[in-house]
Amino acid sequence: MKAEGRTFIVSGGSSGLGAATVQDLLAQNAYVSILDRSPPSKDLESAHVKYFPVDIREVGQIEDAVEKTVAWTKETKAPLGGVVNCAGVGIAGKIIDAHNEPHSLDLWDFAIAVNLTGSFNLTRLALKHIVKGEPESGPDGERGVVIFVASAAAYEGQPGQTAYAASKGGLVSMTLPMARDLARHGVRVVTIAPGVFDSSMTANFSPKTRKSLENEGIIYPRRFGQPYEFARTVRWILETPYINGETIRLSGAGRLPGKL
Repeated sequence: MKAEGRTFIVSGGSSGLGAATVQDLLAQNAYVSILDRSPPSKDLESAHVKYFPVDIREVGQIEDAVEKTVAWTKETKAPLGGVVNCAGVGIAGKIIDAHNEPHSLDLWDFAIAVNLTGSFNLTRLALKHIVKGEPESGPDGERGVVIFVASAAAYEGQPGQTAYAASKGGLVSMTLPMARDLARHGVRVVTIAPGVFDSSMTANFSPKTRKSLENEGIIYPRRFGQPYEFARTVRWILETPYINGETIRLSGAGRLPGKL
């Protein structure tokens, strides 16, 4: 799919991997609807950008933002081309804590609501419009692309990541069946599972934790991933029609260690 002249909804687009994705889409002359709790920085201000304040846990707010995005596409003549689900939270809590108390149910619900249910709700509400769009010219007749953002923790979650890993693993598990559901509409579904990236989630890592991950968890390049590398992966997915129903690990061949 050509990003130019199309509109993409990016949740969590105001910072981190989402902001890098927005910047790269703008470089391709796309239009971007940012759904986030916080407004984007000034370097993302553009006639090609609309920001909608959204708590991804609130389905009413998501629906309102999607409807307003669709109205905007009618003004710009840039049809809705896809969704990039970057909104997410990182949480930690052992199933039985140091005081032998069970994992907080509120914390579990929060992780599932943001990382899994929020992505599902935004995607299903956007798809209502994407499947009605005119297909691209050519033999594939593509109408759109859905991208989910999972995590290496979906495969090898560390201690304290039971809820987080479950929320990200759910995204991996629904990628193929959703791709199969949407095949008749010409819509692809792909998930990216990043390893350790420089982002707001990792900014507070201690030097010891960071060094441990670089030395033990990452093979090559032995460093944290950079947001532009994530954004370039999104671009590759959009431009490569045969990528569908897959989860792509973006990890420098790294695997999260069992213990830091």
